[in-house]
Amino acid sequence: MKILVLNCGSSSVKYKLIESDNKEVLAEGGVEKIGLPDSFLKFKRPDGSKETIVVDMPDAKEAVRQVLKVLADPKEGVIKSYDEIQAVGHRVVHGMEKFNKSVLITPEVIEKVKECYPVAPLHNPANITGIEAVTDILPSVPQVAVFDTAFHQTMPPKAYMYALPYEDYEKYGVRRYGFHGTSHRYVSRRACEFLGLPYEKQRIITCHIGNGASITAIKDGVSVDTSMGLTPTEGLMMGTRVGDVDPGALVYLMKRLNLDADGLMKLINKESGVAGVSGISSDMRDIEAAVAAGDEKAILALDMYEYRILKYIGAYAAVLDGVDVIVFTGGVGENQTGTRQVVCDHLKYLGVTFNAEANKTRGKEIEISGPDSKVHVVVIPTDEEMMIARDTAEIVSAL
Repeated sequence: MKILVLNCGSSSVKYKLIESDNKEVLAEGGVEKIGLPDSFLKFKRPDGSKETIVVDMPDAKEAVRQVLKVLADPKEGVIKSYDEIQAVGHRVVHGMEKFNKSVLITPEVIEKVKECYPVAPLHNPANITGIEAVTDILPSVPQVAVFDTAFHQTMPPKAYMYALPYEDYEKYGVRRYGFHGTSHRYVSRRACEFLGLPYEKQRIITCHIGNGASITAIKDGVSVDTSMGLTPTEGLMMGTRVGDVDPGALVYLMKRLNLDADGLMKLINKESGVAGVSGISSDMRDIEAAVAAGDEKAILALDMYEYRILKYIGAYAAVLDGVDVIVFTGGVGENQTGTRQVVCDHLKYLGVTFNAEANKTRGKEIEISGPDSKVHVVVIPTDEEMMIARDTAEIVSAL
């Protein structure tokens, strides 16, 4: 089954065309700067070469149309007609408590996703725009929504509730939801396949570490706690997001800086994290270079970043009554060997031993713990698109 996987943002669209039967990626690429004069589409050819096309795309509908046009292009395309696309799977960021699994998209589902707009004002509207664009262009093709939050709906109340007045949960749905669920679900299961372990009998800590970052505790195949909260701002220090912070400090800054709610959201989402502390960049490669040059703020930012990863791993080891597998994934988790080593060197109390030679590997599946380690530590590149395609194939095949 040929499945088009779409991740629609407010100004971008990422896509992959996947043959679900053999898990082959037939095409992939993305659109950027939607609505701007210099919008463009980039894609990768089967031989690995890349192409960029500058084309006017005033909205997401036109962006999706251009993606389909490239897929069916006589020269660059991989399909002869749109009829070859048998289903479309969409990444949808927030499902609140309305969705605990992937679902076939119906008008009722769309309305429920729209009800989640207040807690995901940047992401969910863009996701719906992508769904509506496909409906207009490919009206007979079934579509599936795969939610970032769904995997974490197994968390118990003691993990997901905030110590706010209970009516705030009842009336407004204020609680921990967690994100990156599709990634955590994929890498935790894939890690056990890679190691030859039964997934439903493991205590796993998955570390999705990148510009956005979260850590999840998984016991017997289900999420029991995760670091992100009502929004993706809570938890670890990230590229530009603040992570855990005293809410009283935010109230203080609102008064001192004369910020309204939008100004505060900009501060904690766009101006904080690694970029805010270092004053250099949100890109960890730039931070590593600055650390090597002796920049004190960069050193502090990296120390803070790694320290918070350690804190969450320690907390979740306690929650799980121990840990069998630790997984690194995401841009930093898959490629930043120094951070992986720093973290592992501080986990000796858990029985972790470290294989420095194996750790030199970047972007590939590898076990970086030693043969005598009591905990398996592995690097598993995430593949959220493949998980979305898998869910989509299962749901559409059952129609």
